[in-house]
Amino acid sequence: MNYDELRQAVESAVSFEFSRSGGPGGQNVNKVNSKAAGRVDLGRLGLGEADLFLLRSRLGARLVDGDMLVVSASDTRSQLLNRELAIERLVALIQSALKRDKPRRPTAPTRASRERRLTSKKRDAQVKKGRSGRFED
Repeated sequence: MNYDELRQAVESAVSFEFSRSGGPGGQNVNKVNSKAAGRVDLGRLGLGEADLFLLRSRLGARLVDGDMLVVSASDTRSQLLNRELAIERLVALIQSALKRDKPRRPTAPTRASRERRLTSKKRDAQVKKGRSGRFED
């Protein structure tokens, strides 16, 4: 699912709650509900079972009531801008959680790195051997 499709899915599935925002802003803060909290049900995004499993495992700590992802935005004094910011954050969170890690291909150490390791081990052994025992005056 590309960015535009994901954004459309989030926009159609999101529901908002608005409340008073904290921080500076004078009397406006005490009157206007500009903080936007976006809630999206992951089941309504139209993703496959494998993608939903991946989202649940990676976003588990952020999920509320099972499959509900909640993000809030109170960065600006505008409810509309905070709403857009919340949608952007939801899309970014979901997109980053859906990103699949590239599988690691195991490699063997190079001959030079093995030789360096063995040389340093011999050097360390000599140093430790020199510490032991008798001091001759």
